[in-house]
Amino acid sequence: MTVGETGRGLLELTRPVNVIAAGVLTFIGAFVAGGVGEEPTAVVAAVGATALAVGAGNAINDYFDREIDRINQPERAIPRGAVSPRGALTFSVVLFVGAITLALTLPRLAIGIAAVNLLALIAYTEVFKGLPGLGNALVAYLVGSTFLFGAAAIDGGEIGPAAVLFVLAAIATLTREIIKDVEDIEGDREEGLQTLPIAIGERRALAVAAVLLVAAVVASPVPYLREEFGVAYLLVVVPADAVMLLAAYESFENPTAGQSHLKYGMFLAALAFIVGRAALAVPLLR
Repeated sequence: MTVGETGRGLLELTRPVNVIAAGVLTFIGAFVAGGVGEEPTAVVAAVGATALAVGAGNAINDYFDREIDRINQPERAIPRGAVSPRGALTFSVVLFVGAITLALTLPRLAIGIAAVNLLALIAYTEVFKGLPGLGNALVAYLVGSTFLFGAAAIDGGEIGPAAVLFVLAAIATLTREIIKDVEDIEGDREEGLQTLPIAIGERRALAVAAVLLVAAVVASPVPYLREEFGVAYLLVVVPADAVMLLAAYESFENPTAGQSHLKYGMFLAALAFIVGRAALAVPLLR
C-alpha cells in the first residue's frame, strides 16, 4: 500500500461523516447553553475533543471487529490491507490522547462526561455490542451526551435546555437503534449476536421502541413549559414530533424506511432547540 492509500484508510477508520455529525451536535449543545459567542475557545475545544474521540472509537471498533469484517465488510481499511491492525490500534490511541488533552482544558463537568464517554467507546464492541438492548442504550447515551458535553464545556452556561435535549436525543436514538436491529436481524443472527429483536421478537422490540418514542414526544414541550424557550421552539418541535411518531408507526411495516425517516425527525428536533435559543434575541418570538 502507498502512503496515500494508507492515509485514506486511516481517514476511513474514523468514519468522517460521523465525526462531523458528532462535532455539530456538540456545537448545538454549546449554542443552546448560550456560550458560542462568550466562550468560543471552549466551544472549539469541546467540538475538537468530540470529533477526535468519535474517530478514535470508530477506529478501535474496526480493530476489534477485524475478523468479522474480513467476511462481512472486506472493503474496509483493515481487511483490504490499507491499515494494519496494529496501525489502527496505534492511530486510535493517538486520537484518544488528543481528545483527552482538549477535554482537560474544559470545566470539571465536561471532563467527567468525557471520561465516561471514552470508557464507553472502548468497552462498546467487546462488552456491550452483543447484549440485548444494552448496546443500543450505550449508543443512545453517547449520541445524546454530545449535546450535554457541549453545554458543560461552557462555564456557567445554561445546562437545563441541553439536559432536556440530551434525554430526548438519547431516547430517539435508542428507538432508531432498536428499529435498525429489526432491519438487520438476519445478519445479526448469522453473526451470533443477541440483539433485542432476536431476544424478545421483532414485534415486541418495535413496540418497546414506539413506547420509548412516545415518552420522548410527551417530554418535548418541557423547555417551553419551563419558560426556557418560547413559541418559536414549539413551532418546530411539534412537526418534528409528528415526523418521529409517523416513522415509529411506519417501522412496523417497513423498518428500513421507518428508521430513515426517524433520523429526519431527530434532525428537525435538534433544529427546534437552535431556533428556540436564537429566538431569545427576538422579543416577539420568546
